[in-house]
Amino acid sequence: MAILLFLLWIIWNGKVNAEIILFGVALTALVLLFAVKVLGYSLESERRFWRNSPLFLRYVGVLIGEIFKASLAVAKLACSPGGSPDPVIVEFHSGLPSDFQNALLANSITLTPGTFTLIQEGDRFVVHCLRREYAEGIDESVFVELLRKVKL
Repeated sequence: MAILLFLLWIIWNGKVNAEIILFGVALTALVLLFAVKVLGYSLESERRFWRNSPLFLRYVGVLIGEIFKASLAVAKLACSPGGSPDPVIVEFHSGLPSDFQNALLANSITLTPGTFTLIQEGDRFVVHCLRREYAEGIDESVFVELLRKVKL
């Protein structure tokens, strides 16, 4: 966070000289102290963020890929003359320990065309799928696998 705050200071000033750098270091230290004392920020949370950042970047890439594939499948279903939805509602438990992971999974399911998270309570999910095959393996999807690797 300190590096990010300092870089923002440099970017917002638009130039670099000794005075800008000294004020930037001082202001960064003050803002970081404020975040620790008032906002409850900890260095451990930053370590967890950096430790998990490659995994989250991979997750975003997989999410974009799944959205693209699902979009094509739903468009094919909508445009084909014989294609008709075969909706199903499935319930499953993700087994993910944190609220953050479960909320991220619920939002990822909803963002993927053809599926919609109706209920998410803890690790319990109720999901509406436009077709039965969209529900197959949803409890062990690539999203769940990646989120299980996150170290919180």
